[in-house]
Amino acid sequence: MDNVLAKKFTFTSLLSFAIPNVIMMISLSMYIIVDGMFISRLLGTIALSSTNMVYPAISFEMAVAIMVATGGSAIVARKMGEGKQEEARKNLSFLIIVEIFIGIFIAIIGNLFIDEIILFLGASSIQAPLCITYAKILFSFAPAFFLQTAFQTFLVTSGKPTLGLIVTLLAGVVNIVLDYIFMVPLNMGIAGAAIATGLGYCIPAIVGLAYFFFARNNPLHFVKPELNWNVLFRSCTNGSSEMVTNLANAVTTFMFNYTFLQYYGENGVASITIILYFQYIFTAIYFGYSNGIAPIISFKYGHGDKKQLQDIFKNSILFLIISSIVSNILIHLTITKSLTIFTSINSDVYNITLYGFSFYSLAFVIMGFGIFSSAMFTAFSDGKTSAIISFSRTFIFILGAILILPNIFGEIGVWIAVPVAEFLGLFISLLFLIRKKHYGYCK
Repeated sequence: MDNVLAKKFTFTSLLSFAIPNVIMMISLSMYIIVDGMFISRLLGTIALSSTNMVYPAISFEMAVAIMVATGGSAIVARKMGEGKQEEARKNLSFLIIVEIFIGIFIAIIGNLFIDEIILFLGASSIQAPLCITYAKILFSFAPAFFLQTAFQTFLVTSGKPTLGLIVTLLAGVVNIVLDYIFMVPLNMGIAGAAIATGLGYCIPAIVGLAYFFFARNNPLHFVKPELNWNVLFRSCTNGSSEMVTNLANAVTTFMFNYTFLQYYGENGVASITIILYFQYIFTAIYFGYSNGIAPIISFKYGHGDKKQLQDIFKNSILFLIISSIVSNILIHLTITKSLTIFTSINSDVYNITLYGFSFYSLAFVIMGFGIFSSAMFTAFSDGKTSAIISFSRTFIFILGAILILPNIFGEIGVWIAVPVAEFLGLFISLLFLIRKKHYGYCK
């Protein structure tokens, strides 16, 4: 059977290949956003702020899961490009088992030390009971969460991004329906939102297992795994940039929560939670595109097709420019109406969010370039460069900005921290793109 990654990609076909993954990533973001909508409207903004206090722990889960998945995907796709099909299948099978065992471990540890975790995350006495309830349930679904993350990546690598999209959309619909059932007629509160999200994780996990077990006509499927610590090590190092991104999200969210509690109290945490929801949409677009075409880049690189690498790079820059302009125009046209989904018009949370959005949204214009650059170097199996870009833009620059700018500019400094960090991240990305032309993406 011909490998879909081997064909010649134009701008249209590249976009066609990536769009299912973009929609899939947006759908995943909607898990969190829909939960937030139900929680805020039915339980109030204090409950909404409580979910964001838990988010650093969920980001840690995502960091580990996506590190193994994206790093392993680059290895598997490259071996497929080199014609080593059986070796690619064994690597896939081994890495999925690793994801399952890590998920089980986190589920156990998360529940055993839940009180200590919530205390460490800095929840206020008002938030803590809600945080504990929400986090315990999500930790319990960690194995399904890890499998979902892995299959979202490996379905794209196997040339089946549309299947990944369909499954993710189905999971999203189930999550929304169960949110309503558990929180409205059953009146289960924040626990209902967490259970609905967890059951949403299970659908991609189960479908992914079934597909790779039974789709023997596909070049990539499960075989008897071989214990290969070298592949695991290379997956972790190669996927370290994605891990760094999510760990940085955990730390920066923690710092945002702490800082906004100081400036605005629990309403401030609710406000940054809402703005982060908008950011999830933008990062979903850019991550969805970048990770969607990463297997193509890995395959073309393994195959030595420099002409295609150059075309893919130019078309990707074009996509980033167009999508950032269009997306920002749309979100600024709809922001006032969008905020009313989460909070009442002219409430404290509404006013804080609308004020801060005018500054924070500057980051959305340029953040795609850093995300794409990092993902591209991961696809080249250059985890070191990818990690430096990610670590700089999502941790060093943001953390530094949060710690420094409020002391200089007051509350405006809190809101401009991310735009400043993204601008510095763009500079670092451009520096490496110029220095690393030997990969063949640019003449």
